[in-house]
Amino acid sequence: MSKKKLCMPLSTLLRRSLTSFPQHFTSNFSPQIKLCLHHSSPTFAPPSHNPACDYYYSLRFFGKSLCSKSAEEIQRGCWNCHTVPHSEPFLVCELCQCIQPVDSSIDYFDIFGVERKYDIEGENLEGKYKDWQKKLHPDLVHSKSQKERDFAAEQSARVIDAYRTLSKPLSRGIYLLKLYGEEVDEEQTISDPELLAEILEIREAVEEATNSETLNHILSEMQEKLQNWSNAFGLSFQTQNFEEAKMAIRRMTYYSRVIDEAVKKL
Repeated sequence: MSKKKLCMPLSTLLRRSLTSFPQHFTSNFSPQIKLCLHHSSPTFAPPSHNPACDYYYSLRFFGKSLCSKSAEEIQRGCWNCHTVPHSEPFLVCELCQCIQPVDSSIDYFDIFGVERKYDIEGENLEGKYKDWQKKLHPDLVHSKSQKERDFAAEQSARVIDAYRTLSKPLSRGIYLLKLYGEEVDEEQTISDPELLAEILEIREAVEEATNSETLNHILSEMQEKLQNWSNAFGLSFQTQNFEEAKMAIRRMTYYSRVIDEAVKKL
């Protein structure tokens, strides 16, 4: 038998008609499963109220990759005790305290139990971050199995990235837009002549600055501009004016870069 046949996914086998299966294999199938097998196709979607077909569909999905887990599979319950989670996010099992595999359907706001919005001041993001790290940090789970230590490393890295993303207005704004299907090209060429002239003038001032007093003055101006455009983004995002929101993000990007350049020179 060839390697190709040995590696045939389960979904391919299930898509064959019943006539390709031995009679003794299908004789005990329920009529519902027989019906699902007879009419299955690559674009099959399970009926909403047919448990037998739902079961077949889950098998078909599993056949896509025997080595990976979907978000749906992860959310069914703990891999260790099979407890179904009562709340999100399901990073650590409530019952047995086992660390769970990463579920990409949980976004960064879910991780910290924060509403998906731009203004998250007063949400104690740092405190929630530290609480998660107490449970997930690899150094704190050294006595657990290798499988769980691997899960802990992945979850901890994701929590760190979530914290870094949401703790800064610019990265938080970009992430929010992505969640709504809006991509921001941070490298887009400046087309506004007035903005281009302003940015060039500011960068020249940073390069020519010879003392910390001058640099601090530039920093103060840039931080004020950054805050003004941050407020503009917040209003645009709240009204779902995504084009205005993306324009604000580009302005914030330019001012943030100038701030970074000034800080490096201090």
